[in-house]
Amino acid sequence: MDLKKLRLLFQKSEENPVSVKHPFLSPSNDEYDKLIQDLKDRFDRGNGETIYHIKGEQDGTTKPLSREDYDVCVATLKSLAATRDADCVVLREEITKKGCSGHFLVRCKADELDFVEIRVAVVGNVDAGKSTLLGVLTHGELDNGRGTARLKLFRHKHEIETGRTSSVGNDILGFDSKGNIVNKPVQGSLDWTKICENATKVVTFIDLAGHEKYLKTTVFGMTGHAPDFTMLMVGANMGIVGMTKEHLGLTLSLHIPIFVVVTKIDMAPPNILKETLRLLMKMLKSPGCRKTPILIKNHDDVVFSATNFTTETLCPIFQVSNVSGENLDLLRSFLNLLSARMPAHVNDPAEFQIDDTYSVPGVGTVVSGTALRGCIKLNDTLLLGPDPVGQFVPITVKSIHRKRMPVKEVRGGQTASFALKKVKKSLLRKGMVMVAPSLNPVACWEFEGEILVMHHPTTIQVRYQAMVHCGSVRQTATILEMSQDCLRTGDRATLRFRFIKNPEYLRPGQKIVFREGRTKAVGEVTKTVPYAASGGHQSGRQKSQKYQQHNQRQSEANGSTPSVNGENSETQPQKPYKKRTRRNSRSKGGETRTYPSNAPASTPPQDSPAGQL
Repeated sequence: MDLKKLRLLFQKSEENPVSVKHPFLSPSNDEYDKLIQDLKDRFDRGNGETIYHIKGEQDGTTKPLSREDYDVCVATLKSLAATRDADCVVLREEITKKGCSGHFLVRCKADELDFVEIRVAVVGNVDAGKSTLLGVLTHGELDNGRGTARLKLFRHKHEIETGRTSSVGNDILGFDSKGNIVNKPVQGSLDWTKICENATKVVTFIDLAGHEKYLKTTVFGMTGHAPDFTMLMVGANMGIVGMTKEHLGLTLSLHIPIFVVVTKIDMAPPNILKETLRLLMKMLKSPGCRKTPILIKNHDDVVFSATNFTTETLCPIFQVSNVSGENLDLLRSFLNLLSARMPAHVNDPAEFQIDDTYSVPGVGTVVSGTALRGCIKLNDTLLLGPDPVGQFVPITVKSIHRKRMPVKEVRGGQTASFALKKVKKSLLRKGMVMVAPSLNPVACWEFEGEILVMHHPTTIQVRYQAMVHCGSVRQTATILEMSQDCLRTGDRATLRFRFIKNPEYLRPGQKIVFREGRTKAVGEVTKTVPYAASGGHQSGRQKSQKYQQHNQRQSEANGSTPSVNGENSETQPQKPYKKRTRRNSRSKGGETRTYPSNAPASTPPQDSPAGQL
């Protein structure tokens, strides 16, 4: 009886819908205060920006909004944005006879010394057009079809000669509070300081190498630079070849949202482009990827994909041309709507990972990297380490720069460079960290991790060595223990690793990429073994004690009494004087000269001028 009553009530509610007033439609003072608080909470979650969708079906209302009511709701939203010193921009509107709706971007106006940073890793096969696309996006000039746009981004001479990226490059694209691009090249070069001063949001492109021999550099860029999103480049004329699947698998294993850009659509025949898109969508829908591909054709698709992109299941696909500029405006609009994924955790103790070191004339030692959490300010004292013996030393921050712009503080999720006081560059290396003293950091030689083997030609057993990538840490490690006897492709197990060269600072929950040749495995750290508990390297005192014990055993076997220094305390008979002959190859005629056996090899003979002196 209860189910029947519920069905009858549901049918009545459908026949006579309850009309609920839209919250933006002439709100009272209390309702207006609640809307302000809701906007503040949205800004806290979205790093100073949010997207509102004004429609009639909001909060249970089934009645569509008329044009007059819609205009009132828009005016209320703009007044809310004004209370937070933010701009309200229309993304899309749908005005019909049945009703009106629209999406609006509300973004705070940032200070001159602050901006929201989004990191996008650019991967793909070699010759897919990665550097060319970044040159077109950041400099605003189309390519001529022969690679002039990418020449502005290369860092090394051999990159210019070969046209292939071999290092990790960084390029920025700035947007103001209204979504306009602020990149203005001056004589072909960009002034990063002016871009950051005028921008509210800065998209940092991490340009990675596409060639197979630079895979080590690409993996380090994906793990050490902590990208928020990944842009996979596919050439329309080449299709899915080479390292495309490799980079896609690496992105999926690190759980980074990905979107695809198909380039060179102007030179690909229609049948080849159609086949490339078919294979691409088939690969994304496969059980290994489990993505929902969406072909972006207009601004409505851009807004829909950007608002639902953080679910990690959606995969937008853009089709662009760097020569004709087709669909580049859609890609720029999509980049403008992306939001940062890494939380700041400002109230937590500071933690900063180092991914590069420099020695700047007139400044001193400079380190660059990503702040994982907390807040670091000028003249703060942090602990730098671990050094080769697992120790952390206190250092002082002398100056801070973000994208070449001097700032006073850095928060979690932002990249920055620090000038350090009284620190030599030779003492620094990639993979070190700078943490707050309250964390009491402890280095580790050994750690445990849960690993999934993605590919291995044979079997993995104990004492197997491979390169471990964990954040900015990149070092060879040995397998000490395994939960199984051997591992093959597709197996999952818990392993215990030990670093070969230096102790490192790791935290449980960090992602691991285990790589050696064609072997690839991914996982995460489950437990770290502190430096003291794992034993580490032996100290000099322990080595000397073992050396003395070894000499004592040898002396006892020979029937002699050893001394403290490991030498025989009894007087040994003097060895008889022996002569040995050595032919001097440099002397004329090949004469033979005689040296005592206990004399140094560099002692000249007495009949020579040097010996007489």
